[in-house]
Amino acid sequence: MIDIMLPDGSVKPFENNATPMVVAKSISEGLARNVISASFNGTTVETDTPLTTDGALVLYTWNDKEGKKAFWHSSAHVLAQALEELYPGVKLSIGPAIENGFYYDIDLGDQTLSDKDFKTIEDKMLEIARGKFDFNLRSVSKDDALSLYKSQNNEYKVELIENLEDGTITLCDHSTFTDLCRGGHIPNTGIIKAIKIMSVAGAYWRGDEKNKQLTRVYGISFPKQKELTEYLHLLEEAKKRDHRKLGKELELFTFSAKVGQGLPLWLPKGAALRERLENFLKKAQKKAGYEMVVTPHIGQKELYVTSGHYAKYGADSFQAIHTPAEGEEFLLKPMNCPHHCEIYNAKPFSYKELPKRYAEFGTVYRYEQSGELHGLTRVRGFTQDDAHIFCTPDQLDKEFKDVIDLVLYVFGSLGFENFRAQVSLRDPNTPEKYIGSDENWEKAEAAILNAAIDKGLDYVVATGEAAFYGPKLDFMVKDALGRNWQLGTIQVDYNLPERFDLTYKGSDNELHRPVMIHRAPFGSMERFIAILLEHTGGNFPLWLMPTQVMVLSISEKYEKYAEKVLNLLENDEIRALADNRNETIGKKIREAEMAKIPYMIIVGENEENENKITVRQHGGEDLGMISVQDFSEIVDKEIKKTLKTFK
Repeated sequence: MIDIMLPDGSVKPFENNATPMVVAKSISEGLARNVISASFNGTTVETDTPLTTDGALVLYTWNDKEGKKAFWHSSAHVLAQALEELYPGVKLSIGPAIENGFYYDIDLGDQTLSDKDFKTIEDKMLEIARGKFDFNLRSVSKDDALSLYKSQNNEYKVELIENLEDGTITLCDHSTFTDLCRGGHIPNTGIIKAIKIMSVAGAYWRGDEKNKQLTRVYGISFPKQKELTEYLHLLEEAKKRDHRKLGKELELFTFSAKVGQGLPLWLPKGAALRERLENFLKKAQKKAGYEMVVTPHIGQKELYVTSGHYAKYGADSFQAIHTPAEGEEFLLKPMNCPHHCEIYNAKPFSYKELPKRYAEFGTVYRYEQSGELHGLTRVRGFTQDDAHIFCTPDQLDKEFKDVIDLVLYVFGSLGFENFRAQVSLRDPNTPEKYIGSDENWEKAEAAILNAAIDKGLDYVVATGEAAFYGPKLDFMVKDALGRNWQLGTIQVDYNLPERFDLTYKGSDNELHRPVMIHRAPFGSMERFIAILLEHTGGNFPLWLMPTQVMVLSISEKYEKYAEKVLNLLENDEIRALADNRNETIGKKIREAEMAKIPYMIIVGENEENENKITVRQHGGEDLGMISVQDFSEIVDKEIKKTLKTFK
């Protein structure tokens, strides 16, 4: 007999060689019908893998991340079989599961594949899936594996196998198809009910442009047709909400090849939006006791060597700037924290003066590969809403919880209500990835976990996701389309204070080391605005809109009255513009709608005679004819509803 521990901590005895599916059936037939993958003692296994030792078993369904990974990995096998049958002589290379779906890289030889072929590939895949073929993983010797793929003249698989150790090689069979594979499959192809080939692209073998370019076929699959339909609908919505599209339409930002890839240029409306976000956070930070600082865009290389950033990220930084002085090197600033450490070091501190909270909207630069750049979400120059708190160990708990409150205030004021916290810890199996002592890491990790529990956060633990210098609390936000984004981070750091020899004089008159908290509620202005654009579809909260109201005159006769209304609105601190062009009122309304203006005020003969305004809300709802004062009260009430008061 063997003892199997389940995720709830319970332990059940089973006969030796029992499979994960046998365990699932012992719990319930319903669970067994839904189980599609499993892991045993942290290693992915098949649902029919015999279990021969005591251990911890986790069963996965489609609703689990690991379940989807197995589902899409198995679908990649079905795609590969379909491609082999449709394109005789095709050579397969690799086909992994990805975040949404899967792909397979293939060498088509002289054959071609385009979007016109997608339907044929989908039909062939569904035909295979309906056969309900079991996935069977088997071990083979290195010689047998090489012999198989040499007989197929498949140099890609041969190269992969040559880099594997004998005794670790497995093949997966289903139907008449065999593929080199490490495992992690669903029970059979019949579980796959809906398939969509998404796109085709070029991809160099092993990502090296010196190698041959292969054809990459992307696809996605689901256990129900309804889920595929919903996914495709969300994709269409995502296209409409793409921040690059909306940013252009709303005239917020642009890029220039002459300026350089990944370096956004903020247009007047976008700059106003950024400024409003910055002022919003500065106001809250001032209440929370932060002091604003400013640091340069470059720093001596030695600064980042001391901090550890150069050793970890030097390869991803821009090349060093050499000055006329021999041996003098500067780097474009990749991080703000080393600069803030030196600000702290500018004078001695007593424990009575702590905590010190330094905040900066600091622009940093990192050399992202051109293929990884994506609008505002992945850029080479970006501004962080950075702050660093230097405190005593006794102050750490309160300071950390206060930062959590600040992050929640930001989310609440911007409509991000659906989120989960992630406690990101180091991976004890890869100590070389981190700096600092085990003792400091244990103290920092305990501080974050305690704060998350005390604040009642819905959180998960992610081992291996810590920063190299300390653990962190990340906020994973779900947007209006159900996508998860990492927004806002808080990190506890005992290591940089040591590396920069930061001290304060304690009540015992001895020097002590402060603890450092890194925090950025937005993360970066660029990425945050991109996500906010897609979350809201450009319909920002009223308090944030660059233009809250557009005053539309029916004809030139009412320009003066439009100006009078405009002045009254500005007196009430409502951001408004007047459109007095010689155009039809219908065209003016359409253009204001396209520009996402929250309110349109229409003025003509009736409005002027009664000293009132006709109000139309974005989306078409008419609020009727009211006084400017009544309208100002409507705006004020809406702003107070969305813009929370911090503390």
